[in-house]
Amino acid sequence: MEQFFVRGGVPLRGEIRVGGSKNASLAILPACLLVRGKTRLLNVPDIQDTHTMAAVLRHTGAHVQFVGPETVEVDATHFQRAEAPEELVRRMRASFYVLGPMLARLGTARVAQPGGCDIGARPVDFHIRGLQALGADLRSEGGIVTGHTRGLRGGEIYFDFPSAGATTHVMTAAAMADGITTIGNAAMEPEVVDVANFLNGVGARIRGAGTPTVVIEGVSELATDTEYSVIPDRMEAGTHACAAAITQGTVVLQNVIANHLQPVLVKLQEMGVQVTPLSADGDHPISIRIAAPERTQCADILAMPHPGFPTDMQQPLVALLTVSRGVALVTDRVFENRFRYVTELCHMGADIQVSGRTAVVRGVDHLSGATVTATDLRAGAALVVAALAAQGETAILGVEHVDRGYSKLAEKLQRVGARIQRMDPESPARYLRAV
Repeated sequence: MEQFFVRGGVPLRGEIRVGGSKNASLAILPACLLVRGKTRLLNVPDIQDTHTMAAVLRHTGAHVQFVGPETVEVDATHFQRAEAPEELVRRMRASFYVLGPMLARLGTARVAQPGGCDIGARPVDFHIRGLQALGADLRSEGGIVTGHTRGLRGGEIYFDFPSAGATTHVMTAAAMADGITTIGNAAMEPEVVDVANFLNGVGARIRGAGTPTVVIEGVSELATDTEYSVIPDRMEAGTHACAAAITQGTVVLQNVIANHLQPVLVKLQEMGVQVTPLSADGDHPISIRIAAPERTQCADILAMPHPGFPTDMQQPLVALLTVSRGVALVTDRVFENRFRYVTELCHMGADIQVSGRTAVVRGVDHLSGATVTATDLRAGAALVVAALAAQGETAILGVEHVDRGYSKLAEKLQRVGARIQRMDPESPARYLRAV
């Protein structure tokens, strides 16, 4: 298995282009199965998860081709197989999103219970209950969900918790249901809005995306030969912002939407980081300068559903807090098992104590290089951020987790001066002597 080897202590300086949204892409790709024809998606991140989703779609009979580094073409004309490979669905939670399109177009489906990062209980109950409200007969046995319907119909749905995945999944299936569907307590994330914009662009009738109530008026078919550009990834942008801040550097982030990053940017400013918009065109992508001329101050974090602070950003920000002045209280109300990575940060000298869903972070003067392991995607991002500021060398195992959500992370950081290399574990000594 490959590893990241990092020699910290270098302020990052330069420009980083942020890729397309992982979470939006993983919801839009299965939605392409509703289109009886070709769909061309732009700004799709070249990451492990999008390739896994492409493999799932190919198994159904759809033709999926990466025609460029960030461009994917999907032709679902011959989508006819109502089954997703168990080994792929177990690998990535978002693979489960094909269930709704299968029921909408084929009237039947057989999909395994999903896997993915181990960050706590994330049952698919909301997904299943939502699809049942649309008239689907769903059963789960032996880890496999099977479903049948004589035609989806509009229904009333209320989520006990605003799940982004369940909202986009049910919204996608309802786009071709007979009648009107209302989703109450819907997730309001930018990725939900992006999926709705894509579906509306191919002929769906969805309103209210980005608010707690989404209304979908079902249509009989969707347009073909459509091109759509996915929004930038706010988590990648936030991770690079933390990397700039922890190294006391100056980095310009390109291809970002400031409104989507507001909870993160406001928190960084509270910590003393300078955030300067450089260009803007309405709500279109802009450039932002992130600068930290001195050591940051600690600030409390409360991770909540959007528009609160995103749970996927608490890990990189905790890495920044470990070397900030003062004490911070970090609470995650979204997932109950998102602090497993803290043990690895403590191996690097961090002072963190965890109790349930809350962590107390006391800033230390410096971190020290160590051999650490990424336990999930965002934990891996946190370890990379920490390693960039640590004294000495850090070896990060579990790089495959990082690959699920960050495209060419080492290369992007190298271009702004980071001494980071991805390589075979037998080669660290040669690399570290070289840098």
